[in-house]
Amino acid sequence: MQRALVAVLLLSVAGGLLGVWIVLRRLAFFAHAVGSATFPGLVVAGPWGIAPPLAALAAGLGFAGLLARVTRRGATGSDAATGLLLAGALALGSILASDVYRADVGVDRLLFGTLLGLSDGDLWLAAGAALTAAAATAALARTWLATGFDPAGAQALGVRAARGDWLLLGLLAASVVAVLPAVGALLVSTLLVVPAATARLLTQRLSTLLGLAVALAAGEGVAGLLLAYHLDLPPGPAIAVVGGGAFALAALAAAAPGRRARNVLA
Repeated sequence: MQRALVAVLLLSVAGGLLGVWIVLRRLAFFAHAVGSATFPGLVVAGPWGIAPPLAALAAGLGFAGLLARVTRRGATGSDAATGLLLAGALALGSILASDVYRADVGVDRLLFGTLLGLSDGDLWLAAGAALTAAAATAALARTWLATGFDPAGAQALGVRAARGDWLLLGLLAASVVAVLPAVGALLVSTLLVVPAATARLLTQRLSTLLGLAVALAAGEGVAGLLLAYHLDLPPGPAIAVVGGGAFALAALAAAAPGRRARNVLA
């Protein structure tokens, strides 16, 4: 429980900060897809003698590269291509886990994480993701904001849009790898998307949005962990349920009459 608590607090920093940019740049489905696409890599990591984070990162980057290649031709929309490749990755992982490496893989842990069984390496990975996300947000916040809302204007001002985009996608892939041991391939959005999406419903001010996303990620993570401990539930799904409930409450609050939107650039 102590390790799990430390991991949740560290991952809430990375998930909350990067989650804001994922939500603002409309990359939520892509983040979920990259996390799920690591499933085949995780399945073969043990039998092939590969470190799970490296196998997951290779699978995620391969998925992103293949998606870019498919959508570049213009014949298939981004969402459609993402959905098709995601289904293919999950099917491949299921086949490998059930028919090829049946005895060596705990599929439930790969898909839903093992927050109560983290190693020292998992904690160091979470700490690295937190520090990197904080440093990148401090250095690149204006670049990501400008390129996300006005790409043409950003280029006219000399902002290096392409470099900023590649850095964001790279950090997203690395953060997915850090989150995987805690919540698994299917629930990466629990920490990387849901808290930021909830915060986005409550505020439009960027500085408040960043802080609130981190606070929500930490609060939902701790609440889900305690719920799992007392009710003997799997921690990853418990955190997902808490996050979903918080999002539903925020959506109801945002729909209340008289609520006025503010400028996100404020």
